[in-house]
Amino acid sequence: MALFKKRTVGKPGEWYYCLEHQKVEEGPECPAKDRFGPYASRTEAEHAMATARERNLEWETDPKWHDSSASGEADKG
Repeated sequence: MALFKKRTVGKPGEWYYCLEHQKVEEGPECPAKDRFGPYASRTEAEHAMATARERNLEWETDPKWHDSSASGEADKG
């Protein structure tokens, strides 16, 4: 038997989106590895997956993050 119980990190009043259960939860219900957050409101947490999709799309289409030579174009000169 362990002397100390491993606890999740978070506080009541903070909202999270649990990736494993696909639901919004308040406070430390699931391990940090399985959740997005914390969010300031329940509504923000409800939109966590949409926010992640939007941020991924921004990154994928941002020319600052993509080298033209990585797409198969060789630099000539």
